[in-house]
Amino acid sequence: MSEPENKPISVLIADDHQMFIDGLKALLRREKNILIAGEVSNGLDALEFIKKQQPDLLITDISMPGMSGVELTRQVKLHYPDIKVLVLSMYNDREIVSEILMSEAEGYILKNTGRQELMNAIHRIADNSTYYSNEVLSIMMTRLKKQKIIEKNTALLTGREIEIVKLIMEEYSSEEIADKLFISKRTVDTHRKNIIQKTNTRTLVGLIKFAIVNNLVEFNP
Repeated sequence: MSEPENKPISVLIADDHQMFIDGLKALLRREKNILIAGEVSNGLDALEFIKKQQPDLLITDISMPGMSGVELTRQVKLHYPDIKVLVLSMYNDREIVSEILMSEAEGYILKNTGRQELMNAIHRIADNSTYYSNEVLSIMMTRLKKQKIIEKNTALLTGREIEIVKLIMEEYSSEEIADKLFISKRTVDTHRKNIIQKTNTRTLVGLIKFAIVNNLVEFNP
């Protein structure tokens, strides 16, 4: 059952710089549908908090004492798969971006991003989608193709399914895809299930990997 539309998005912030936490909290408090569930300064405390209170969204940095944001994301996705993770970091290193992608975080944006992109990321992720900034997508594309992490073939998919994959990557919802293609939402959902099964990706993040390797992602660098 879907959550009520007016239910606020509860957010846990994990970062070892108090000044950054304070700035982020000031931004989030301006949003009526976002509730700051808590703040912690390291990954271990984040896990302890999540054990007691399970927020909708974890916003985490990469570099923190005790446990890195990468390992924190892995632990959260392993034990609390329903909790969404948005990585908000200053790092755009290919190795780190690749590790975050492999950990199945729903989003990754850089700390120098603007307020609007941050809010877009939060709302997209809360709406069961993903959000990776264009700069991060570019790094991911280069890395995945070089390493050949996924070797799939779009011949597995029908023309309609490829069309739907592209629209998913463009952040269209199932309802929006149905309207655009003049088909029912049920048909779109059936296509999505078939796509996940054929590509063996299981998650939207996995589908992003598939789309990148098979040149189905378009973005403006």
